[in-house]
Amino acid sequence: MCLAIPARVVEISNEGKAKADFGGIYREIDISLVDAKVGDYVMVHAGFAIEIMDEHEAKETLALWKEMLEKCFQR
Repeated sequence: MCLAIPARVVEISNEGKAKADFGGIYREIDISLVDAKVGDYVMVHAGFAIEIMDEHEAKETLALWKEMLEKCFQR
């Protein structure tokens, strides 16, 4: 099973890497597979941006992730 999570690109370096915001957690990702720009939302799998997303779609997906995680940890 593959799992990709939306993130927002906040900074791009010269070597095909970017700093991405995963809802307040920042990680370096590889953007060499997409033509991402600062402010774009991307789907990230295994550290690689694999698709540029529409902002509305990304925010909807993030809201669903938040809802699922809240339900998982309500025990």
